[in-house]
Amino acid sequence: MLDAARRNLAAAAPGGRKITHPGKAILAGGIAGAIEICITFPTEYVKTQLQLDERHNPPRYRGIGDCVRLTVQDHGLRGLYRGLSSLLYGSIPKSAVRFGTFEILSNPMRDHTGRLNNTRSLVCGLGAGVAEAVLIVCPMETLKVKLIHDQCSLRPRYRGFFHGVSEIVREQGLRGTYQGLTPTVLKQGSNQAIRFYVMTSLRNWYKGDDPRREMHPIVTAMFGATAGAASVFGNTPLDVVKTRMQVRMMPIFFFRPYTFFFISQGLDAHRYKNTLDCAFQILKHEGPQAFYKGTVPRLGRVCLDVAIVFVIYEEVVKLLNGVWKTQ
Repeated sequence: MLDAARRNLAAAAPGGRKITHPGKAILAGGIAGAIEICITFPTEYVKTQLQLDERHNPPRYRGIGDCVRLTVQDHGLRGLYRGLSSLLYGSIPKSAVRFGTFEILSNPMRDHTGRLNNTRSLVCGLGAGVAEAVLIVCPMETLKVKLIHDQCSLRPRYRGFFHGVSEIVREQGLRGTYQGLTPTVLKQGSNQAIRFYVMTSLRNWYKGDDPRREMHPIVTAMFGATAGAASVFGNTPLDVVKTRMQVRMMPIFFFRPYTFFFISQGLDAHRYKNTLDCAFQILKHEGPQAFYKGTVPRLGRVCLDVAIVFVIYEEVVKLLNGVWKTQ
């Protein structure tokens, strides 16, 4: 497949859109992922807290604003960045794998001008999402939830990211970092399939019959935000199930009164036999609305996330094209 991609790189028409070399895609994707996560992490933190809060009766948080207020009140502004290291360490390789895999899969499928068919972009996006889920996202997301969970305890056990990882692996093995693999693969696969499909469709519409037409970063951001919104409404239920499955098997600690709900959450999670059983139990006991817990904070985060990533990715690729000559 790499040979086919190289042949298409050489065959692309001089006036058409340049096909991105996989090496450039990996580097540009990693840079974009690092910048994006530093900007958007607070909304990810709030989303996770609201999803974990759903079984507390009565709920501790009355909404997004209340969650932010209580977090800052108890831990200061730094509290909104608890667990950032786990996501930062994962975001760089995740984005690198995503864009690298997408270019490897899509390059052989492009026409002589470098244009990618909308339907083929869906398939390539699916492949990119599955690759990042298996290689990066599942272990890193599992660690993220566990580290945030631990930091809310009265006596946190983990002194940092690397200490937390070593303790989790020592106590639970590598399997402890792969909880919720099935919903993660489904979520990431559908996520990237939707995003790349929407992004490619909008790009092809914008450029029309002129593949040389440049896209301004503002246009790229708007298209990226639209792609992000589409993916949120398409797979938030999978995101909820994934979070529940990752809390499963989590050690139980003693908590302050207002975070006592984590104990019941951890105990309840043991009853989920698998992904389908988790979804069934949520539907049975909490109703369909539970599958869309955290949609609003996730919508804001994802739209900003995808817009930033696509803009930075495209701009870094342009920069690399000027200093890294490939055929």
